[in-house]
Amino acid sequence: MFRTALRNVFAHKARLLMTVLAVMLGVAFVSGTLVFTNTITDAYQKSSAKGFDHVDVAVRAEGREDTGDTLAEQPELTQALLRKAEGVSGARSAIGVVSGFTALADKDGDLVGNGFQSQGGNYWGTHDPRYPVTEGRAPHGENEVLLDSETARRTGYHVGDTVRMSVDGPVLSPRVTGIFTTDDGNVAAGGSLVLFDTPTAQHLLGKPGTYDEIDVEAAAGTSQRELRAALGKALPADAVETTTGRQLADDQAEAIAASMSGLKQGLLVFAGIALFVGTFIIANTFTMLVAQRTKELALLRAVGASRRQVTRSVLIEAFVVGLAAALSGLLLGIGIGAGLRALIGTFGASVPDGPLVVTAGTVGAALAVGVVVTMLAAWLPGRRAAKIPPVAAMNSLHAKATTKSLVVRNTLGSLLAGAGVAAVLYATTLSGSEGRAPMGFGAVLLVIGVFVLTPLLSRPLIAASAPVLRIFGMSGKLARQNSVRNPRRTAATASALMIGLTLITGLTVIAGSLQGAIDRMAASSIRADYVVSMANGGPLSPKVAEQLAATDGVTALSPLRNAPARINGETENVTGVDGADIGRLTAPTMDGGSFRVEGTRIVVDDDMAKDQGWKVGSRFTAAFEDGARKTLTVAGVYQGNEMVRGIMVDNATLTPHLDDVSDMQVMVSTSGGASEKTKDRLEKALGDNPGISVQDKQDISDSIAQIFTLMLNMLYGLLAMAVIVAVLGVVNTLAMSVFERAQEIGMLRAIGLDRRGIKRMVRLESLVIALFGGVLGIGLGVFFGWAAGELFSSSLPTYELALPWARMALFLLLAGLVGVLAALWPARRAARLNMLTAIKSE
Repeated sequence: MFRTALRNVFAHKARLLMTVLAVMLGVAFVSGTLVFTNTITDAYQKSSAKGFDHVDVAVRAEGREDTGDTLAEQPELTQALLRKAEGVSGARSAIGVVSGFTALADKDGDLVGNGFQSQGGNYWGTHDPRYPVTEGRAPHGENEVLLDSETARRTGYHVGDTVRMSVDGPVLSPRVTGIFTTDDGNVAAGGSLVLFDTPTAQHLLGKPGTYDEIDVEAAAGTSQRELRAALGKALPADAVETTTGRQLADDQAEAIAASMSGLKQGLLVFAGIALFVGTFIIANTFTMLVAQRTKELALLRAVGASRRQVTRSVLIEAFVVGLAAALSGLLLGIGIGAGLRALIGTFGASVPDGPLVVTAGTVGAALAVGVVVTMLAAWLPGRRAAKIPPVAAMNSLHAKATTKSLVVRNTLGSLLAGAGVAAVLYATTLSGSEGRAPMGFGAVLLVIGVFVLTPLLSRPLIAASAPVLRIFGMSGKLARQNSVRNPRRTAATASALMIGLTLITGLTVIAGSLQGAIDRMAASSIRADYVVSMANGGPLSPKVAEQLAATDGVTALSPLRNAPARINGETENVTGVDGADIGRLTAPTMDGGSFRVEGTRIVVDDDMAKDQGWKVGSRFTAAFEDGARKTLTVAGVYQGNEMVRGIMVDNATLTPHLDDVSDMQVMVSTSGGASEKTKDRLEKALGDNPGISVQDKQDISDSIAQIFTLMLNMLYGLLAMAVIVAVLGVVNTLAMSVFERAQEIGMLRAIGLDRRGIKRMVRLESLVIALFGGVLGIGLGVFFGWAAGELFSSSLPTYELALPWARMALFLLLAGLVGVLAALWPARRAARLNMLTAIKSE
């Protein structure tokens, strides 16, 4: 039986080619994902570990929990603590570390990096071992900085150049005194690192005389554990925490691995989708091969082969095919992983140097996935063939499905689809987080149910194409009949395309509806012409609001200041606003009272009011950072959303109690409204600051739309793999169908159907099957998009379902194009058959 199986594999090499390609692509996706993520993870872990070469023990401030009605005073790492750490037995040296966001402009005035990766820090003394200076010297004073070598290379800055930057709003113009090298992962990812001298860094990025961390290096002969123990005894335990450099490196490695795991899991999901689609091709292929060899298998049964041996022979064929596909997919995946790593550079990012990582786990996963998927998909056709009685198989080449089996299949499909719809509808009645699991479960059941029912659905849906197919005469009539001749085969071919289009349509519906909800939210809750904020979302200096207030044309302005306060034994964030102008800058819907913020009168969103049991006129006591307590009165309750929410207090009331005054954003209204001229005037008033973003409502919507568009394009690209596999399935099914119907095609040629008619018949058959899968996929995608939107609507009141009719029409058109392209080779092959040879074939 083993030799028989191998002979069958080599006898049907061409017919198995598409199956090998489908499995190979899925395996390549899996192995490429693992190679790429493992390579990137390894490179970043090794690079980040180098950053701890000069850190044996790190000392950080210990966070304290708020208790009672007071906010806990957070400890600080002072100069006195640094000297104490440096003087501990076993310590060789200690360095105070200061870091924070620093926006650097390139020579065109654009922000270097993407905001979050634009960092600043301190250079320790005249020789900092963390940052070897390759050109120039260390910085001294507020007007001198160092730049990392990668940023200098990308921007073209040299020693002696003047650069423009900002840390919290006001523009700085220091001179570059030196260039240094670093293993910082942010720099490797395309960000920038700017170094000031320590006093300047403390003034700009933190608090004078304090540090974010103290790094202690051990003396010769002292281990990291011994140094940590000594520091633990010498430093106040309730104010600081200590961590060894080895533990920091391990934690950083875990953090990098965790950050990459999301990407890895996401890519593997799409690889799984491609493999799942590939199972339809495999099942179709082996079903047709087994059907073509029915007499042969019956003869094996007649001469003594058991059912198990027949099934085993089919599985051996599947094993050989899966192994070949897995090995070729592994090699292709290694190339994909290397290519993806090189591709990162084209997007402006870079990765630390390191070898391509191909682990034993990657090899094992590729081989296991390819072989197991192929054998599982081939098991059912093999089992079905083994169950056919030898006598019946010898008398009929194609054993038709019994009425009982069709009834069982349709009943099972109806039950699965009904349960899936019920679960999805039930999930729409739950809140967002509670409804995800039942909705996901229901979606899986529904997709499986529709797949099981697809043979039943194919007849009426394909019959609907009859009026159009009549235009093509006999070729169209034959194409329609061929499409429904074998409903199971048609179903498996169409279902592969259906799954890809279901996901693509669903994602498009959700993204478009969310974008519309955000546009409506911005229009309904923001009256301000502009919102000014830091590029990384960090705090703004109060000087920014002062500069804007002094700008011509500004008619209303309110800085938004976030601060903690103890309310009813819990720490809550309150937002300081300009009470006189905030009503002209925001327009939330009021549930009660008035939007009046002045003195001790505040407004609160509906969720907070519900949680606290407040209503208009309620009074409560808030304890601020300086320990002062104020009795506040609820003047109004408004409907909060993602843009406007929380407790709003007049800045005149809040600001005197803040230790460090900073704004999260500034809302601005102007006399001329939003326009390019007004925006340019505001940006110039802020010194054309690279770190500050000035956005009107359209800019806010566009920035969010850009995120959706980027995500959609990435998902389209990933799902394209599943569509490609589905195309291979259509090609494979048609090619084998042509071989199977060679005698019939020869007869059609003999009675007058020319080669052009044969081609048209095969192409129309492919088109009908592809459009059938497209209609099912788009229909399911719309349903899932609506259901997912119902989950969003519970937390996003402005959400409304928006159907992208133009894109759905495009998807259907692309499905038809897929059918036409997939039929090119099979149609040409059918037309070139020699009619006499075809008529004589069995």
